[in-house]
Amino acid sequence: MTGAGFIHMTNDKGVADFADEYMPVIEALRGKHALELDFIDLRRISGFADAFIIATARSEINARALLDAVTEALDSMGLAYKTEGEESARWKLIDAGNAIIHIFSAAGREFYKLERLWGDAPSMKFEGEE
Repeated sequence: MTGAGFIHMTNDKGVADFADEYMPVIEALRGKHALELDFIDLRRISGFADAFIIATARSEINARALLDAVTEALDSMGLAYKTEGEESARWKLIDAGNAIIHIFSAAGREFYKLERLWGDAPSMKFEGEE
C-alpha cells in the first residue's frame, strides 16, 4: 500500500490492494484537507459500482476544492467521469464508472449515512491531512 495513512481496515486484505488503484483520488482528497475519508469495496455486493470513496468537506469552499482535486486526479488517471450536485451545499458526486466519489457537507453525510447502508462491505478509513 502506498503513502496515504490509513487508520482502520476491515478484515479483508483485498480492499487495500483495490484501494491502491484509486490512490491518486484518495491523495487528492487528503491534500485538500478532506475529513472522514472512507474507501468502500463494493465489488462483491453491487452491480452498479465497484467502489465508493466518501469524504466530508470542511466548508462549501473546501467542497469545491475537493471536487476540483478529484476531477484533476481522474483526468491524470485517464478515467472518464460525470459530476452531479456541483451547486449543492450537501453533496457532490463524481461518477467515474467503477468508482463513485461522494463529497458531503457534515450535515449531508449525517443525513445519507452511506457507510451504514453499505456496512457489510469491506472498507478502509484514511486520515485526513492537516
